[in-house]
Amino acid sequence: MMPKGENGLFGLGTKNIGIDLGTANTLVYVEGKGIVLREPSVVAKETHTGEITAVGTEARDMIGRTPVNLTAIRPMKDGVIADYDTTAAMLKYFIQKALGGNSHPYVMVCVPSGVTEVEKRAVIDAAKVAGAKEAYVIEEPYAAAIGAGLPVMDPTGSMVVDIGGGTTDVATISLGGIVSSRSIRMAGDKIDEAIITYVRQKFSLLIGERTAEDIKIAIGSASVEEAKDIEGTSIRGRNLLTGLPETVDIEAVDVAKAINEIVQEIITAIKETLEETSPEIAADVIDHGIVLTGGGALLKGIDGVISDATKVPVFIAQDPLDCVATGTGESLKNIEAMKKK
Repeated sequence: MMPKGENGLFGLGTKNIGIDLGTANTLVYVEGKGIVLREPSVVAKETHTGEITAVGTEARDMIGRTPVNLTAIRPMKDGVIADYDTTAAMLKYFIQKALGGNSHPYVMVCVPSGVTEVEKRAVIDAAKVAGAKEAYVIEEPYAAAIGAGLPVMDPTGSMVVDIGGGTTDVATISLGGIVSSRSIRMAGDKIDEAIITYVRQKFSLLIGERTAEDIKIAIGSASVEEAKDIEGTSIRGRNLLTGLPETVDIEAVDVAKAINEIVQEIITAIKETLEETSPEIAADVIDHGIVLTGGGALLKGIDGVISDATKVPVFIAQDPLDCVATGTGESLKNIEAMKKK
């Protein structure tokens, strides 16, 4: 049992934190303050020495623009750690920026629901190397449900779909636990990749991740029908035939068709999760609907497309980008229960 101090949950003066360690972005929730930091999960390093020169927003702005002696990388891939040392350094930077000084907080970090014990241990170890006094993990859809305000401890079924950058996590939850779940590596990054591939094939134009994300945000739609009412946009890139910069116009309908396969994979994961649930929980989900969280919840028409496919009401959570971080931080209040999971 950890000591419970007057000025902190587990120790005097300790500010404990929850971290949404995402493939695309990292959010930090500080006990008593809420979300205090949100930055891209990007690190810029010296190519030869490996020395870290920038983290977060500053590093992201370097993507595609670094000289030969620098490289900007994303140490998280598909929701799990791809580069351990860089992830630990990134976490250390974020913890110090959020708390300042030589703080050694108790840390709760979210992980996708499908990760292995080895991958969980890697996250815990990285947090400790980054300065955490002790670290624990919580599954993303459960954290998202808490952050979305769902009654996770009640004897009623809830369903949450967290569409992040690296993974889409789907889960039904009841009585403080996950009843059934799916985690697929089809999410925001795959949508960006589909847009890059489409532009390359259609226009022989090479665009980067940042441009693809801008297209997704501006005119991306999960519904081909709804996309017909969205005005297209101009994009810039490098023509693969001439090697010269070029500007082309792209239609929203074409983007919707390009990303349709990823949308259908997400719908399949939702259906499979529903199929595994008991009739009682399925009935609860029909009554209360499916709640969408994560950046993917902001994709135009995603709620309607999922609702049409599942015949279940679908709602977008308030502040969907913050739900996982908020739920991760809120779970610190029930740390003893979380330790047993």
